[in-house]
Amino acid sequence: MANKQSATLAGGCFWCIESAFNSVEGVLSAISGYAGGHVDAPSYEQVCKGDTGHAEVVRVEFDADVISYREILEIFFALHNPTQLNRQGNDIGTQYRSAIFYHNDEQKHLAEQILQEMTDEQIWPDPIVTEVTELANYFAAEDYHQSYFKNNPQNQYCAMVVAPKLAKFKKTFAARLR
Repeated sequence: MANKQSATLAGGCFWCIESAFNSVEGVLSAISGYAGGHVDAPSYEQVCKGDTGHAEVVRVEFDADVISYREILEIFFALHNPTQLNRQGNDIGTQYRSAIFYHNDEQKHLAEQILQEMTDEQIWPDPIVTEVTELANYFAAEDYHQSYFKNNPQNQYCAMVVAPKLAKFKKTFAARLR
């Protein structure tokens, strides 16, 4: 039986993050969703308006005997720019913020530790703005958002934004892929 754990991460548009994690060895599932807001069961349209307080997130279910939470976070930080406040590239708004929604105190501590290590090592030229927040008000996104890139590679956003990010990701993490 797998040592199943969960991580909930926000790093811009969930299509890229979800697609990348679904190709990682030890990841059981990656589900696009919304977290951190004040509206119950928000729709994509509501979240896109930016007034629900939710971030686009990916709930990563993983086997901790195969991949650690720390490795999940290392992949997460390779998939987005944690120094951009409330945006990733041209996606702008609080729904695109960088955030780690922790599930327990151990995850909180490890997330804070990694953020401090990256700051101390000056991995990024600008300050890291990633939030570390207790998971609250999580909802899975609508079915059409699940495996979006896989199902819609011809979509202009997918072709121009997601595909190049995934190609770079797959080169960097080739040893971790299924």
